[in-house]
Amino acid sequence: MTEKDYQKLIEMAFDEDLETLGDVTSRAIFDDQPCRAALIAKDSGILAGSQVFADVYRYFDKDVQVEFYFHEGDSLKPGDKVADISGKALSILSCERISLNFLSFTSGIASKANELVLAARQGGSAVILDTRKTLPGFRVLSKYAVKIGGAQNHRMGLFDMVMIKDNHIDACGSISRAVDAVKKKWGARFDIEVECRNLEEVQEALDCGVQVVMLDNMDNATMANAVKLVKGRAKTEASGNMALHQLREVSALGVDYISVGMVTKSVKAFDFSLEVLL
Repeated sequence: MTEKDYQKLIEMAFDEDLETLGDVTSRAIFDDQPCRAALIAKDSGILAGSQVFADVYRYFDKDVQVEFYFHEGDSLKPGDKVADISGKALSILSCERISLNFLSFTSGIASKANELVLAARQGGSAVILDTRKTLPGFRVLSKYAVKIGGAQNHRMGLFDMVMIKDNHIDACGSISRAVDAVKKKWGARFDIEVECRNLEEVQEALDCGVQVVMLDNMDNATMANAVKLVKGRAKTEASGNMALHQLREVSALGVDYISVGMVTKSVKAFDFSLEVLL
């Protein structure tokens, strides 16, 4: 992830929070008074997004200094002093909520991703994947946080992998027709994943030579039979409202991947506070 991946988000955040008058409270109270503040963790989890946090301050005031005491991917616990911020009081307080919003968002995703990864490892070796269920504009930031938490990214968008889903199949008429159309259009340029709803569709996808078979909303017994049917001829991905309590058992079935939409769609923000040091 580079600065250009989130620069527009920072600009948008300042536009909506400061408009033309800026922080009217801080502007009334402070001129050029110096200030120091500490970033304190109030949750347990994984740090992600420190670069974005620091760049919020640099965008507003290049003289603000941010020093982190933890690295990306490090574990945090309540009470940890994560960083020091020093500069003008006006600058620090004007950026406080924006910087915390970004860091809470990314660290929340990384923490949940890590929790999911650990749960899957209790049952087997399935890799946790994210999905495209992201807030528009925040996909790169969200998927970056997923990787910091130890999970992996699925496709970034509709442009970098072929996924033939149920609506494609139903509209086209069959898996075979859809796969043939993709191969005719793109040849071997893209891997092909097919969403399968039953064992008959799994067999049809295998016969088409696809790279990934998605086992969509199947119960555990059906997924176990699907893994046996595939026999390593393709990768298998369990999908469909996967919750934390399911991951150990699903991983134990021998699937290669488990995709979890909620890791970016509905994750709880990590709780941080910014405390002024007197």
